[in-house]
Amino acid sequence: MQEEVESRTVTLIVSGSKFTGRMLKDAISKYLAHRKEKKLQKTRDSPVKPCGKQTVKELVGQNQGVSNIEINDPDIKSFEKIARKYGVDYAIKKDRSTSPPKYLVFFKARDADALTAAFTEYSSKKVKQQERPSVLKKLAHFKEMVKNAVVDRSKKKELER
Repeated sequence: MQEEVESRTVTLIVSGSKFTGRMLKDAISKYLAHRKEKKLQKTRDSPVKPCGKQTVKELVGQNQGVSNIEINDPDIKSFEKIARKYGVDYAIKKDRSTSPPKYLVFFKARDADALTAAFTEYSSKKVKQQERPSVLKKLAHFKEMVKNAVVDRSKKKELER
């Protein structure tokens, strides 16, 4: 804790004949204005490079070469989650010309290996979902089995001697 306080210490030198509270306030405000200006200048000098999900126009504008993959699955959100995990720069475009819409995933050519890994993980996740039916479907199936099962509820009384 003490090291954090020491590393954040700022030396401020003010020259004046009489040191007052107002003079200290002015010196600190000038220092903060200087830091703010430096921070703004730093952000102006280096433009922010987009990463992750972006538009096709931004992706093409980076001049890295663009490739695409076609996905027919309407659940595109799960693919986006995996692509973010692998740090891929991508853009998704929906093609509505077909009756079940398909999605075109554009990505940088240099991200091909990372996208291949992300796409294999996405496809294995989809295969697991198809193998394993949902709990609600299982429950509905068992309800139907119970309804169709014939239960003999008549009581039989017999005397034993």
